[in-house]
Amino acid sequence: MTPFGARLRALRDARGVTLTDLAKALHVSPAYLSALEHGHRGRPSPGLIHQVNEFFGLIWDDAEDMVRLARVSHPRVVLDTAGLSPEATALANRLARDIRRLPPDAIAALLAILERAAPEA
Repeated sequence: MTPFGARLRALRDARGVTLTDLAKALHVSPAYLSALEHGHRGRPSPGLIHQVNEFFGLIWDDAEDMVRLARVSHPRVVLDTAGLSPEATALANRLARDIRRLPPDAIAALLAILERAAPEA
């Protein structure tokens, strides 16, 4: 599941909206929304993000948060470490190999380290 997909599902659950009803309102298929929620589809388009924000009545910070979540929700990431240190390449390869085995607390710790070292813009 992607960050955007998790938030979309949480919004649907909190408001009692079915996948089918949301898909109909957004003019997309339920299969597409399900794939988006489960991380089997890439980032949603800016237009779809806007539609989701409008459907749920999200404004200001909540709407911006949906844009941010969509930006970090590509399920198949490619890392180019050309020109970086050997350690950076080793880290990228290790993460690619082991990410499925990391427990949630280890992922949270790694994200916290990265946020302290290089905060998102």
